[in-house]
Amino acid sequence: MFYAVELRYGVLVDLAHRIFTGESIDLAMGCFNIIWQGDNNAMTLLAFDHVASPPFVINLTGPEILSIREVAITMARRLGKTPRFHGAELETACLGNAAPAHRLFGPPTVSAERLIEWVADWVKRGGETLGKPTHFEVRDGRF
Repeated sequence: MFYAVELRYGVLVDLAHRIFTGESIDLAMGCFNIIWQGDNNAMTLLAFDHVASPPFVINLTGPEILSIREVAITMARRLGKTPRFHGAELETACLGNAAPAHRLFGPPTVSAERLIEWVADWVKRGGETLGKPTHFEVRDGRF
């Protein structure tokens, strides 16, 4: 599972809060995948039909590879803010290829574009969050 998102938690919530509070966003990770938590849950349940030994392994995420910079700019517009950045995009990122999952279970029902809209609106309205950052930008494995 690569970065399941809901209104109270996820990479998009982390980005929206940083933008909303004027905190600088680290660009090192560069790109990321996301999936709506509801779609992730539905696909996880469908995967039980494929339990096997040796194990059946499949990645769950959305089909899009999203740019940290571009998503932050889009979110900032929705939040009425200007994003602040530091660092530069590196050549590597933690990404998942969920094409096999989408062939088996169908594509996610909620697009990244819709998730960006929902999260920006939620944060702008002061919606409650879980207060647990994802640490998506961490590249050394220390969270």
